[in-house]
Amino acid sequence: MKTLKKTRQEKERMVEELTEKLSQAESAVLVDYRGLDVAQMNELRRQLGDSNVDFKVVKNTLTSIAAENAGIDEINQYLEGPVGIAFGYDDPVVPAKILNDFSKENEELEFKAAILGESVVGEEKVKNLAKLPSREELLGKVAGTFQAPIAGFAGACQGIIRKFVYAVDAVRQEKEDAS
Repeated sequence: MKTLKKTRQEKERMVEELTEKLSQAESAVLVDYRGLDVAQMNELRRQLGDSNVDFKVVKNTLTSIAAENAGIDEINQYLEGPVGIAFGYDDPVVPAKILNDFSKENEELEFKAAILGESVVGEEKVKNLAKLPSREELLGKVAGTFQAPIAGFAGACQGIIRKFVYAVDAVRQEKEDAS
């Protein structure tokens, strides 16, 4: 019979992996997942995975060691009870958005905190983070802001050219009528 207890070597490997994830992630959102069943957890993992977000459930003591290794000591106050961590690598807002949307349908999921770079923020700030537009949305707005004056300028130039063509056509018409 295989024992479920992890060896020291396995725990060290998990701490190394978690330290690496904490160091490389743009953000890491900590949640309490108590009350979610297996189907809900699988759905949550699928939604996060579709957006390049890793979700890990690791013992709090191992998470604490990894956070200390990554230079994020303030996280220890949030490591009570079952904690799941969503690591976002591309956009710091994405994990919070997905978890926030998921929590609307699954009220058992609760935010604990988030790590943004080397800063730790509490539950309220995580919820505010979830309300921010994503990187793609912000880039779209910036592009739209740059495009508006150019489109206006192009429209103005087109109007000037149109008036010039009408004026030339009117002169041509006058000359034809005079002859």
